[in-house]
Amino acid sequence: MSAPERIISLTRTVHEVANDKIQAIKKVTGTTRILSLNALIEATRAGEAGRGFAVVANEVKNVSHSIDAITQSLEGDLSMSIQELMLLGENLVAQVRGSRLADLALHMIDIIDRNLYERSCDVRWWATDSAVVDCLADPSPAAAAHAAKRLGVILDSYTVYLDLWVADASGRVVACGRPDRYPRALGQDVSGQDWFRDAMATGDGTAFAMADIAAVPALDNALTATYATAIREGGEVNGRVLGVLGIFFDWQPQAECVVTGVRLTDEERTRTRCLLVDRNHRVLASSDGQGVLTEVAELVAKQPMGAYVTPSGLVVGYAETPGYETYRGMGWKGVIVQVPAED
Repeated sequence: MSAPERIISLTRTVHEVANDKIQAIKKVTGTTRILSLNALIEATRAGEAGRGFAVVANEVKNVSHSIDAITQSLEGDLSMSIQELMLLGENLVAQVRGSRLADLALHMIDIIDRNLYERSCDVRWWATDSAVVDCLADPSPAAAAHAAKRLGVILDSYTVYLDLWVADASGRVVACGRPDRYPRALGQDVSGQDWFRDAMATGDGTAFAMADIAAVPALDNALTATYATAIREGGEVNGRVLGVLGIFFDWQPQAECVVTGVRLTDEERTRTRCLLVDRNHRVLASSDGQGVLTEVAELVAKQPMGAYVTPSGLVVGYAETPGYETYRGMGWKGVIVQVPAED
């Protein structure tokens, strides 16, 4: 249990102990008043002989009333102070925990940004490879075979990719790096895909396109982050567009490493869910493996980074993609939802 939560727990214990003791005092003063009343009755029956005893009984009754008044005042003051202390403590815990979760969410989305920045660099670099350029400049079976071999070599070194495709200006895939593993890739028409159209429309070789996370049928419906850029004549930055290089990042295992690798204690993991969501809060990855591409997270994000407590008591920390280097991100967020620890 953290220090702020320990303060709340101790405050509740003090409240319970104080309440028990006050009730005990009230019980004693009640008994004392009954005894003083009985004493007065007996003193009255004794007449003149009981007059002195009656004076003592009256004093006992007055003392009992004074103690009762002090007890009631103490109960009221103590109750208000403890309630305020508990409220302040709960707010402190929410702020401390929320701030920490927001920091963890930022770290999570920052890792993704840095990772995807490298993907944007890869596609722009590989699009200038002579084998890739020649495949479209000289559309012959030999050139396509050479490009496919080159793409295969790249894939052997960069294991985070499922496949690399070269598509001509009409959108037909003429070469891919893993034709044996993904035979449906070669020859398919991708002209209707956003990543192809966006890449064809790039202004120069420094620009790239990225598609939303999606399952790609030709890649056995694996979830991919697709990056693309135009392949230009001579591999020049401002060369004539010949076609498009599309690279397919193996999203699921990479994203799972990020959302399950958040630095939480073993106890926290049992009550915490870590998410990556897109700009519309659609779940792209989750530490429990649930809701990927089917769930829209309930998120109240009024600023790029923050935390809040839901009406049901969940603590939510979130952070929007800050971008990295030339990669500005796509408005994604890291989100961490945590159930409060039991006292």
